[in-house]
Amino acid sequence: MAPTTTGPVTKPRGLPRTPTPALAPPAVIPPALEIWAPDPPTWGQRVIPKAVRSAMADLGLWQEPRPLKPSFHLDQVIEVLTRYGWCQSFDFSPTGRMCVRGAQTFLESTGHVTTIDRGKAVNYLQTQLVRQGVNMRFWAWNDLPHNTFQGVAATVSAAADMARRNGD
Repeated sequence: MAPTTTGPVTKPRGLPRTPTPALAPPAVIPPALEIWAPDPPTWGQRVIPKAVRSAMADLGLWQEPRPLKPSFHLDQVIEVLTRYGWCQSFDFSPTGRMCVRGAQTFLESTGHVTTIDRGKAVNYLQTQLVRQGVNMRFWAWNDLPHNTFQGVAATVSAAADMARRNGD
């Protein structure tokens, strides 16, 4: 049997407070979300219209990707930029690298995020930039000459943490 107490419980004084741990992506990722940086669609997949792919998915012949919440989407943006490379001044560079907006467009075109959830993710990213004192759109900020991939990834990660705290 567990011990019981009666009366008010007082907190012992003099003990140091433990800091709140920073939020991180969940340790256990559902199987549908295991592919964080997806492969680009094949030419065969690009040729098949979305309506036909949806009908094939209904018959069990095709599996559409499951759209992610804004917090997972922002984490996935970092993974896509890590896998394919980060660039400035282009959504998609000739060598296949992407900027933040290009990674989001890639994930939306492959079905890994809905337009609404991408918009929410953009709002979290813009809010994070305002907290850092940047008053410009995120794609313009991405192209600033002093930005590095580590700085961009840290800002996107902080926006993902903010989305997670808000339940998105």
